[in-house]
Amino acid sequence: MTKYSPEVDCILREKATEMRKDIVTMVCAAQCGHPGGSLSSADILSALFFHVMRHDPKRPSWPDRDRFVLSKGHASPVLYAALANAGYFPREEIKTFRAINSRLQGHPDRQKLPGVEFSTGSLGQGLSGAVGMALAGKLDKKDYQVYALIGDGESEEGQIWEAAMSAAHFGLDNLTVFTDHNGLQIDGPNREVMNVEPLADKWRAFNWNVIEIDGHDYAAIIDAVSPEKKIAGKPRMIMADTVKGKGVSYMEGVCDWHGKAPNEEQLETALCELCAVK
Repeated sequence: MTKYSPEVDCILREKATEMRKDIVTMVCAAQCGHPGGSLSSADILSALFFHVMRHDPKRPSWPDRDRFVLSKGHASPVLYAALANAGYFPREEIKTFRAINSRLQGHPDRQKLPGVEFSTGSLGQGLSGAVGMALAGKLDKKDYQVYALIGDGESEEGQIWEAAMSAAHFGLDNLTVFTDHNGLQIDGPNREVMNVEPLADKWRAFNWNVIEIDGHDYAAIIDAVSPEKKIAGKPRMIMADTVKGKGVSYMEGVCDWHGKAPNEEQLETALCELCAVK
């Protein structure tokens, strides 16, 4: 991984913008899906797939690749957008999202699509899968890194905390997890549905190395995953403050866009806004 620079920032911003265009396009085409939490995490996946992770779209099963697990599987549009833009499958295929027999189902299926490391959808289970991959890497004496993305609403699931306890117990310092900390879930603000705050303090109590950042700041994302920020024997939690629906003005911070598709007119507005991003 090279150091952060203005040139890197420009590349990652361009990639994230293209991913956001793909997200709103595929959800509109399907007339269902989850744009809000996909848009909020696009900058994180842009940094991981286009700067941080060691991976090869031509060899999706390369044993020494870094792994990424999307634990909040309903945000599959952001993963599909990252994989398409990275070259794992043709970008035009995004318009088949959620169609019958499409490889791009509402939740990622590792049996159908290259680049998907773990089939997710049932909240909380993806982190357990990531813990297993990291533990396997330790046992096999491999140097690959495992990255995962969880939601702050997903953090209400008990399995998240079972996995958190396990990762710390086994000293999985090859595991880095991002929390997409946007404060909203399908039923409303997290604090009103089931308050899990203070999240960062909870992860510290579970003996994780916790780093709090702006989840839309590429310099901060790259710095947080750098080897210098690793603590031997501790898994790493990056608490990334984000904006639900980031990049589309009428979706930003609006709970309703957690799981609602834009119509054609709204899609045009979103694409015009994203095309104006510099």
